[in-house]
Amino acid sequence: MNRNDQQFMAQKIRTQYMEKTPSELDTLRELDARVKRPANVFAYVFGSISAVIMGAGMSLVMTDIGATLGIANAMVPGIIIGVVGMVMALVNYPIYKGILGSRKRKYSEEILKLSDKIMNK
Repeated sequence: MNRNDQQFMAQKIRTQYMEKTPSELDTLRELDARVKRPANVFAYVFGSISAVIMGAGMSLVMTDIGATLGIANAMVPGIIIGVVGMVMALVNYPIYKGILGSRKRKYSEEILKLSDKIMNK
């Protein structure tokens, strides 16, 4: 490792231990995360649940799990459960966009003021 690489690595490690004063850009990033995080968490959780429900319906239709559970004809309940999971997956994105839009409206004024302040420096 040459001298420049050593200095770069030392500086990189050193910055991890220095006290950091929050800047306006850090505040702007936090606000942006505050807008997006609830919508993302909802979309991931709701999407995962809908995929599991859809998979459960598919399993009832395609395997003999229904017979194991005591369901004589598992085709109809399996199709219904699978369709419910598909509908949930289909409405996931519009709900996500709605949550994101409402959060953007809530924080837009604050974010725009702060971003204008940063850009006009």
